[in-house]
Amino acid sequence: MKKILCVCLGNICRSPLAEGILRKVAQEEGADIEVDSAGTANYHVGDAPDQRSISIGRKYNIDISSHRGQQFEVAHFDLFDVILVMDYSNLNNVRMLARDEEDKNKVKMFRPGDNIVEDPYYGGDSDFENMYQTLIKDALYWITN
Repeated sequence: MKKILCVCLGNICRSPLAEGILRKVAQEEGADIEVDSAGTANYHVGDAPDQRSISIGRKYNIDISSHRGQQFEVAHFDLFDVILVMDYSNLNNVRMLARDEEDKNKVKMFRPGDNIVEDPYYGGDSDFENMYQTLIKDALYWITN
């Protein structure tokens, strides 16, 4: 079983939705994966996802409402095969915690080609829709590779 961790800053917008999308795509594809998410900062530990992420998920039949924020920890390197980060700040923060090259090699940008997933937190509904569309484009790649 492949184990994937999605990581953003606070674990309330991008990474919980990415987690939900990967789970849905894996189910549709019949893929055996485990998915979770975390944030590099401790701002929202124990919090539910942003209501706008919950709403956009529901629009596409993805329920992330039971998710609770957690902070990325060094132990996650041992629990997951791939750690997908949303932007360069997340990439740097996670790699700084890496103990060795094996840990560093697990960390990848969610969007192949080193493109970022924009943080919609300070935006409006259209920014959350754009985030969903960005995440869904690359979700199958991570399920099949």
